Amino acid sequence: MSTAPGCRALLLVGAVGVGKTTTADAIGDDLEGRGVPGAVIDLDAIRRGWPAPPGDRFNSAIELANLRAVAQNFREAGAEVLVAAGVMEKRAARDRYEEAMGVPLTVVRLVAPRDLVRSRLHRRHELEPESLTWHLDRFDELTAILDAAAVEDVTVPVAEDPRATARAVLDAVWRGELGRRIDDVVEDRVELGTFKTTGSEFERRHPSV
Repeated sequence: MSTAPGCRALLLVGAVGVGKTTTADAIGDDLEGRGVPGAVIDLDAIRRGWPAPPGDRFNSAIELANLRAVAQNFREAGAEVLVAAGVMEKRAARDRYEEAMGVPLTVVRLVAPRDLVRSRLHRRHELEPESLTWHLDRFDELTAILDAAAVEDVTVPVAEDPRATARAVLDAVWRGELGRRIDDVVEDRVELGTFKTTGSEFERRHPSV
């Protein structure tokens, strides 16, 4: 099966703790609720292997190899929107991620106040003092790296409700051609009687929100 015409990819980047994975899940639920075929890819998950090879601290090579395979599988299965969450530290790497996704790529940087992220990290790693220290330091390190690299096409501040952040990302990225195409997909499904709202899906997965 070939790639769906007009297929696009979205990569959410940001420092640790800003909510990349949560936002990607919320975007996926939003698109699913509108009847837009797609997929969510967690880059942390597909690069998790050990030990990392010399000179590749974060397993970037295997991440890209796995992303290429996973994205192709989703595209051939009919995905029209690919949503990935991870870290891209250098603008020069952008072409490699777009090539791996196999379709035009938009990069969104999520940002959050430092105090908010530090509070999240303290809760997340309260029983792991060494991990907490690493993540706190990594937040500051990554923030400085991303500030300098300017890898993003657009920056979106995170909201308290992940669904609001998801909507802000979609509004910021897809006001143009892709946004109109997504609206057309929804209208087609309504006319065919195949459109189903699944707004409760996010609530099922995230009951505390």
